[in-house]
Amino acid sequence: MSEQPVYDRIGRGYAAQRRADPRWASAIRAAVGDARNVLNVGAGAGSYEPADLDVIALDPSTTMLAQRPTGAAPSVAAIAEAIPFRDEHFDVSTCLLTIHHWTDWRGGLAEVKRVTHQRIVIVTADIFDEDATFWPKEYFPAIAAWDREHMQPIDDLLSALWPARVDVLPVPSDCTDGFCGAFWRRPEAYLDPDVRAAISGFSLIPSEAVQHGLRQLSDDLQSGAWHERYGRLLDLDEMDIGIRLIVAERP
Repeated sequence: MSEQPVYDRIGRGYAAQRRADPRWASAIRAAVGDARNVLNVGAGAGSYEPADLDVIALDPSTTMLAQRPTGAAPSVAAIAEAIPFRDEHFDVSTCLLTIHHWTDWRGGLAEVKRVTHQRIVIVTADIFDEDATFWPKEYFPAIAAWDREHMQPIDDLLSALWPARVDVLPVPSDCTDGFCGAFWRRPEAYLDPDVRAAISGFSLIPSEAVQHGLRQLSDDLQSGAWHERYGRLLDLDEMDIGIRLIVAERP
């Protein structure tokens, strides 16, 4: 029996919390460029799919695909490592905050390259960039440990791609896409179970590690300790927390 896709277990409620941020959407759409058709790999509920292009969504999780809104692009239940389309069928493929969940990321990227004629657009996190700030990992070190085990270093991704550029994708202070780093200026949000339910990191670590971090964060917010350490962030409109936009062009 094949293993259940991870998002069949943890993906309920994503559509309500993971709403495309318009600033990210603009950057991703610009990166997609002059494509006629697009494959969105790890598409989930369909954020950031260009409404003006012919899009096919691909995701192994029926739980996620079921949350796609009425009128969304057609979808295919499949894994990145076995994409059911012919060579160079799509002008552009997008892989947005998904590669770290693939079973075989190198095999998945090989498949994405196979079916893509023009360019690949990736959004990922450079967790190894020491200049990027992300304070929640201090309260939830188990998430940071999971990331170190599963996230790919940018150089490793680049070695598996065509020639590419890497751009910083700043996270706005009011980011509407409720991923793990969206709430860097809204620490109270992490105490909300509905917010956490749409962040995979909280579902992939032991519950006791989550509860310990929540108690510590709650205490620090009430005592003012969080504001003493991180209050300077409240003056920022956006921040680099390591999110990167990679655009690889077929030679």
